[in-house]
Formats: sequence, C-alpha cells, structure tokens
Amino acid sequence: MSSRLIGVGVGPGDPELVTVKGVNALRAADVVVVPVMDTGERGRAEATVLHYVPAEKVVRVVFALNERTDRKRRETAWDTAGERVAGLLRERGTVAFATIGDPHVYSTFTYLAQTAGELVLGLVVETVPGITAMQDLAARSGAVLTEGTEPLTLVPVTAGATVLKEALAGPGTVVAYKFGRQAGEVAEALRETGRLDDAVWGSALGLPEESVRPAAELDGRPLPYLSTLIAPPRRAGGRGGKL
Repeated sequence: MSSRLIGVGVGPGDPELVTVKGVNALRAADVVVVPVMDTGERGRAEATVLHYVPAEKVVRVVFALNERTDRKRRETAWDTAGERVAGLLRERGTVAFATIGDPHVYSTFTYLAQTAGELVLGLVVETVPGITAMQDLAARSGAVLTEGTEPLTLVPVTAGATVLKEALAGPGTVVAYKFGRQAGEVAEALRETGRLDDAVWGSALGLPEESVRPAAELDGRPLPYLSTLIAPPRRAGGRGGKL
C-alpha cells in the first residue's frame, strides 16, 4: 500500500475554523506532523491540532520558518525536515501535515511534498483546504473582499513595499500578508494610493490576543509578523455598482 502525505489546512488560529474534513483527516492519520522553528516554540498549527488529537500522536519537525536571507541554511532545513517526514511515511503509512491557513497558499507544505515525493517511491499526496487569514479577517471586520467584477490581489509584503504599492495602484481589493515588520511602509503606501480610510488589519485572529483595527490607526510601530491587511477599492454606484 502506498504511503500517503496529507496537507491539512487548520486555519489562521481559531480551532473552531478547522473544517470537519480537516479534523477527520487529522484523527485518521497515523501521525500528525507540525512545523516548528528551531527555537522550539509552539506554533499556531500545533496549538490548533492539539484541540483535536492527543499530544502523543503529534510529531514536531523543525523548519527554517524564520529564515529569509540564508538560502543554504533554509534549504538544508527543508531537506532535513523532508527526510524526517519520509522516514515517518515509511514507518507509519499515513502522515498528516498541519499547516496554518491553506496548504496551497504560502505554505511550507508545498516544499515538503516536493521533497518527500523524491524520497518515497509511489507517495500519494493529498490536501484538505483550510480557511485563510483574509477570509477570517473579512468575517471579523466586515470588510468585503470582492464585489461584481472586481479582482482580488494577494501579496506578501516580505517581497517588499514596492510590490504592495503597485498592487494598491491597481483595481480591486488588495490583501497583504506578513506585513507586521513593515507596518510603517504599508501605512505610507495606503496614504499615497488613497486606500487608508477603508483598509483594516488584523493579527492573532481567533486567539486571546486578537487585534482587528482600522489601518488609519497604524502608527509605524512594528506589528506581529503574521499580520494581515485588507484594502478594498473605493466603491461607488450603490448596491451592485460593481456588477
């Protein structure tokens, strides 16, 4: 029987936002892998998983989640993690990998699946979609992501503030991920493009330390790394004006 690697999206932090299918996949797997940084601190994926499976079923695997500049170190960590998971697949058969948000949206799972597929002959890779931070923030803030024919643009601010400015100058709603360390530049980009007043940001969604605030309150101080921004376009014409 082929080994199975299942990427399970567990949402942005609120354990109630894991889908029924996701919970079933976590419970049915022989082992659940959660990514951790080399500091060893518990991440959101692990905290969420522990609401649904016992701790003895969870295996922590170190990824260079916070490595942005040293490519060699980052790839070495990926290879080591991939080999660890490949060993679990050979021993256990079915491994679920829990990732915050969705497995196909800026997720470590895509790198892991590629590496494990090269190491485990006949590996079957599956995914269970998860609720993303932009969906959760939209629900908690009331911000409408899209109307009618509007496009939706998602950018990671780790790619630089210039990428965000270019997106904000275009049409439709812009969502920015991972902008906390560049909050000042983000606020300035919103002001320059006339998008500040309608924008909202949030962090730690669904957790005790949750913060959901108007972007107009950004004062340049750094925010949590995994902060999310929604910047809707100006909408005129009343109900259905964008149809």
